[in-house]
Amino acid sequence: MRAASIGAVLSGALILSGSALTAAPAASAAETGVEIKKVSVNGGKAVVFGTSRTESFTISVTASDDSGISHSAHRFVGIDREVGDDYWTFHGTPTCTADSATTSTCKLTVRLERDIDLPRNTLAGPWKVNVQLTAKDGDYYGETYSTHPVQRRSTLNVNASPEPVTKGGTLTVTGKLARANWDKYVYAGYTNQPVRLQFRPKNSSTYTTVKTVTSNSTGNLKTTTKATADGYWRWNFAGTSTTPAVKATGDYVDVR
Repeated sequence: MRAASIGAVLSGALILSGSALTAAPAASAAETGVEIKKVSVNGGKAVVFGTSRTESFTISVTASDDSGISHSAHRFVGIDREVGDDYWTFHGTPTCTADSATTSTCKLTVRLERDIDLPRNTLAGPWKVNVQLTAKDGDYYGETYSTHPVQRRSTLNVNASPEPVTKGGTLTVTGKLARANWDKYVYAGYTNQPVRLQFRPKNSSTYTTVKTVTSNSTGNLKTTTKATADGYWRWNFAGTSTTPAVKATGDYVDVR
């Protein structure tokens, strides 16, 4: 069995694409004494890790109690995921600031450290968000609040040739879709994924999908199309639950 890996954390205010936190119904003050008003991870965006060990994000919790939230008693926020024998957690003690006599916002900034490994590839997906806070009168809240997406960063490039090309001639468009491999600290091809080929005329700001191509066994993309006008060609990947959407920077082709 793999040993549990613990992410390094530092308290403070800071912040790190994606969907917003899926909010569970807030527990009532009558049930727990402490009412969770809002939980935000990374400003509502997915947490996305590449291969760098210098990533960071913030977990923010707003809570209330009729006696107020203690800034010194037991308090804890974290995010974790377990898949089979693989487990990872980022957690720590947040810094709390009073918003009013009854309500406080507690924040924890998570920073990866260079001597701490990234999660395993298997752990990309929804992570559990955990909250534990204590009120000044001893009331207590502690449970998994909801989930939040943690994803492997993606990259996408494009090349359209020949340049220039004769009007009505054949244009070959290539590219590669890749994503971070957390196990090996490299970017590797993302295979068997649908990627849209899009075109934007020279004097337009709008891209239109021409066709959809599936990435091959190494993440490479290749197709041919007819050159009809000057403009920009790009690949557009919609993303998956484990990998964020990404668009290539348009490659301009002069049609003569």
